[in-house]
Amino acid sequence: MAQPPSKRPPAKGPPSKRPATGKPAPRTAASKPVRLKWDKQRKPKPQRDDAQSKGALERKDGEERIAKLLARAGVASRREIERMIADGRITLNGEKVETPATLLKSLHGVAVDGQPVKQPEPTKLYLFHKPANCLTAERDFSGRKTIYDMLPKDLPRLMPIGRLDLNTEGLLLLTNDGEFKRQMELPSTGVERTYRARAFGDISQAQLEELIHGIEIDGVRYGKIDANLERRTGRNGWLEMTLTEGKNREVRRVLEHFGLEVSRLIRTRYGPFELADLPVGAVHEIRRVDLINFRNTLKA
Repeated sequence: MAQPPSKRPPAKGPPSKRPATGKPAPRTAASKPVRLKWDKQRKPKPQRDDAQSKGALERKDGEERIAKLLARAGVASRREIERMIADGRITLNGEKVETPATLLKSLHGVAVDGQPVKQPEPTKLYLFHKPANCLTAERDFSGRKTIYDMLPKDLPRLMPIGRLDLNTEGLLLLTNDGEFKRQMELPSTGVERTYRARAFGDISQAQLEELIHGIEIDGVRYGKIDANLERRTGRNGWLEMTLTEGKNREVRRVLEHFGLEVSRLIRTRYGPFELADLPVGAVHEIRRVDLINFRNTLKA
């Protein structure tokens, strides 16, 4: 009768070397796995300093940053308010505010240059037909005319949404709400602006249509531009250009890149608001219901 094979105890000593066949020995529990580059643990992102940002845990219901509240009240833009706080011009209950991240539920007790700040009024929006040779600025130390020299004195304190160059004319939006101004100016909001330009030089519609893909000029990337050649008289022509970013002097720089000399530039539309037949220097207030409907369409 055949006997079952005997069970031999495991051999003692160091593990066996690679067999002569050239095949690697099977991995054992004691062997160290190979580390691959994607096995490396990612370093955790550094956490924000709560002392600087007034962490979310400190924010109570209804509280907002003082810079945001003051901007909404039409005192100034957020950036300008930060400068005013740094200069010690803003106080809370008689004491200087140290940081624009100060959290408040209202502007009660807040003063600017010693004058109490009124509670924010409802957002208002005005259309202004800016003439050429007029600065989009509050003041000019060289004595040049600004838009505020032309605005009616009975209007509330208004801030321009975006800017128009000294020699650019047309539609300029004005608001009393600094937060709304900021939202409108952000490229991510995607609000369209349309311009008409009179330019001297040669350009084809095919060249203009290439701008729909955007263009890079001197290291600056400009987003898509919908451009059309309206009419031409000799080497002078009128072009219409619609864009969403509104970088500094964007239309002029793009046309100059094609060798064109711009002699006149007019903004005719900003979002759904059009210059139409608004007289030069005139102001028109947008109805509140139309403003609310428009704000509901804006990207967050």
